[in-house]
Amino acid sequence: MTATPARRVLLAAPRGYCAGVDRAVIAVEKALEQYGSPIYVRHEIVHNKYVVRTLEKKGAIFVDETAEVPEGSIVMFSAHGVAPTVHAEAAERKLATIDATCPLVTKVHKEAVRFAKEDYDILLIGHEGHEEVIGTSGEAPDHITLVDGPGDVANVEVRDESKVVWLSQTTLSVDETMETVDALKQKFPLLLSPPSDDICYATQNRQIAVKQMGEDADLVIVVGSKNSSNSVRLVEVALGAGARDAHLVDGADEIDEAWLEGVRTVGLTSGASVPEILVEGVLEWLAQRGFEDVEIVKAAEESITFSLPKELRRDLRAEAAELSGK
Repeated sequence: MTATPARRVLLAAPRGYCAGVDRAVIAVEKALEQYGSPIYVRHEIVHNKYVVRTLEKKGAIFVDETAEVPEGSIVMFSAHGVAPTVHAEAAERKLATIDATCPLVTKVHKEAVRFAKEDYDILLIGHEGHEEVIGTSGEAPDHITLVDGPGDVANVEVRDESKVVWLSQTTLSVDETMETVDALKQKFPLLLSPPSDDICYATQNRQIAVKQMGEDADLVIVVGSKNSSNSVRLVEVALGAGARDAHLVDGADEIDEAWLEGVRTVGLTSGASVPEILVEGVLEWLAQRGFEDVEIVKAAEESITFSLPKELRRDLRAEAAELSGK
């Protein structure tokens, strides 16, 4: 008799929180400890439902627009970054601000400003409507053209083909980005590349781990929210790497048992804004269904950390009161 193959889980490493997300979440928690609630946060601090709900319970209030924040309050900007106009709006409303923009996103903002000053046309590779793209575009709106994938390249027009540079949203698929860059270079042979790769190190590492497990996995489960660009990309990368099936879930309660039919190997990873407790919940759910053997698929070591926003070292409640004349 042939032995039935054991059910196993291939667990990606690294996975979950990147340094920028960790910094942003801790910044909200520290602000609440230091200044008390409410702390207003413009847009979701990171794209994860569980994180947002947890911070709301601690006293954070998430708003869509700066105009929703009462004068004399503290507002925090999310890890995805904001345009200069948002900083101006906060100043007009006499708000004390904490900028939790990921330093890697800030790097792209600075590149946009520099190339705009040098009068380049900047082709920003990214997804229309994503908060990071809106923030970066706002740094140099007259110089930036959004390129939403290879299919968008045919529509791109520039003023001077000898002065064109590309930048990108940090959370894209590496493969998709380079496919777009290749198409742009065919159209604009003198296209300049940024001084360093804009794709976030964490995004790359998580995609590499999924590629390594993809061809061995019957099913890949990616833990992450649907508005998380890097989490959505992981599903696409898994399928591209040879996984028979792949799904995005916010947690174990969203897994459909029908997905396990005929499955012997499950790949498991999580997006860069996902706390480990959600992955542990999926591992427990799988173990209850016979997937108890867990193998680590290690793509890289991550030791990067970012210091907290400098504003957390000041008395922002006093600043807010002074700004509003209270």
